[in-house]
Amino acid sequence: MDRLWDRVRPVLPPPAPRPRGGRPRADDRACFEGVVHVLRSGCRWQDLPDRFPSPATCWRRHRDWTAAGVWDLAWQAVLAELDDKGRVRAGEVMADATFVPAAKGGTRSGSPRSARG
Repeated sequence: MDRLWDRVRPVLPPPAPRPRGGRPRADDRACFEGVVHVLRSGCRWQDLPDRFPSPATCWRRHRDWTAAGVWDLAWQAVLAELDDKGRVRAGEVMADATFVPAAKGGTRSGSPRSARG
């Protein structure tokens, strides 16, 4: 987890100033580990173990970091590091197309009746 955090930390946006004070901000690393836990385990946000900040805090941090492009920047940093070490071969890159929308814009499955025929 330390190596992953070392790649993500530099691309995190700085926290917004809070001139009126308020609760102390939850630790970025703890929130990051909570986000990674949810993404790796597939658990629901509300099932996040107590060792992480609150599920709502981790979810909001994930939302904000996604909007700020943190995950793309971290991915680019990892790819650049692998490329520097000669560990990436562009000729061997593969794209999985299971996420591509259906042809002709279909968004729903057929009805059970049409599936029988």
